[in-house]
Amino acid sequence: MTEDLGTRVDADATPAPATINHRLYTALGRGLAPLRRLPWWAQVSLVYFAARLVSYLIFVSVALHQGASPWGPASPDYLHFVGIWDSEWYQRIFADGYPAQIPRDAAGVAGQNQWAFYPLFPLLVMGLSAVTGLGWLVLAPTVALLCGLAATLAIYKLFRHFAAGTTALWGVVFFATFPISPILQVPYAESLNTALIAAALYQLVRRRYLWAIPVVVLMCLSRPAGVPFAALVAAHIGLRLWHRRRDGFARVEMLASGALLLASGVAAFAWPLIAWAVTGEMKAYTDTEMAWRGTDLTLFKPWFDAGVSLLGPVAGPLAPLLLVALAALYLNSEAVRRIGTDLRLWCAAYLGYLLAVLHPQTSTFRMLLPLFPLALAAAFLSRSKAYRGTVVVLFVLLQIVWVTWLWSWAQLPGGGDYPP
Repeated sequence: MTEDLGTRVDADATPAPATINHRLYTALGRGLAPLRRLPWWAQVSLVYFAARLVSYLIFVSVALHQGASPWGPASPDYLHFVGIWDSEWYQRIFADGYPAQIPRDAAGVAGQNQWAFYPLFPLLVMGLSAVTGLGWLVLAPTVALLCGLAATLAIYKLFRHFAAGTTALWGVVFFATFPISPILQVPYAESLNTALIAAALYQLVRRRYLWAIPVVVLMCLSRPAGVPFAALVAAHIGLRLWHRRRDGFARVEMLASGALLLASGVAAFAWPLIAWAVTGEMKAYTDTEMAWRGTDLTLFKPWFDAGVSLLGPVAGPLAPLLLVALAALYLNSEAVRRIGTDLRLWCAAYLGYLLAVLHPQTSTFRMLLPLFPLALAAAFLSRSKAYRGTVVVLFVLLQIVWVTWLWSWAQLPGGGDYPP
């Protein structure tokens, strides 16, 4: 299917008001008409690189106003500007690897170190560096950018399993312009992890369980997404068993899906086990993760603490429960139901995982990227060109907010800054 972004008109679509915004958007749609003659991968690639160009312009504009930071002087160029924050930790892995021992203070509390960051992204850059001779400064953002392209292509293929070409492409547009989508072109592991999640979900919905195993293993070495994926696979198998009389569930599929569940469960804990094996400390990974929080790992509690901090002791404890109720209602809405049971289960499992282990802060926005299937639900919500164009404009404006507020570094009065 090679439909364009703006020329298809659905029979039951409601005509949008003849506003200036609508006329401009209609003209844009006509200008994009030649896209229909391109293959799907070319359309998706053009959408992705156009979105990344917009994010590039936002980055370089904000960088002009960046003051001196812990990573360098004021007004850095693009490559140095996208290489700040956690990119520094990945660069340390690229240059020095992981420490053989967990650094601890006199009280035995773990200090911040490389073990909090998964190895696949820096290892990929290291391999390409050995082949090309190029260094981190150029290779790392290039690898992230290309992994983002791979993610976008995989997401389109996944969306096409549930939607026609135009709607799937609009889902991709929403993903590519999402407010935190600039992260796809910086030296973080998000773009690589998203590509692997999309590929794993695609194999699962196509019931190619054995093909999914190597993808899931790599996914679990890129970022901590293995636990919710294992929960998804368990729920998927449970539903197939429940409906086996109606839909069938051959023994070979049972064995293959069981193998995927086992592999997902083991891979989910592979990195903490590797950290234990290398350092000799069973809690090497979890202690390192807690070094950024300054507290012990307690499931669910940080959300209630944040609620109390923001809303007080009476309404605060109810805030996480309200968020859960709103998420449940949204995941059961008509538009979200159209993305299919497996993608809804993934979103529910991932949200549950964030609720269990995440310490809510400004970096929480970045953690929402694996919820990309909801971009298709947003495309299902309305086929109005005015609606879709307005969403894209709003997303781009919020990109400016995200880069200016969170990516750009400015020391707070009490020290530190809000992390992206």
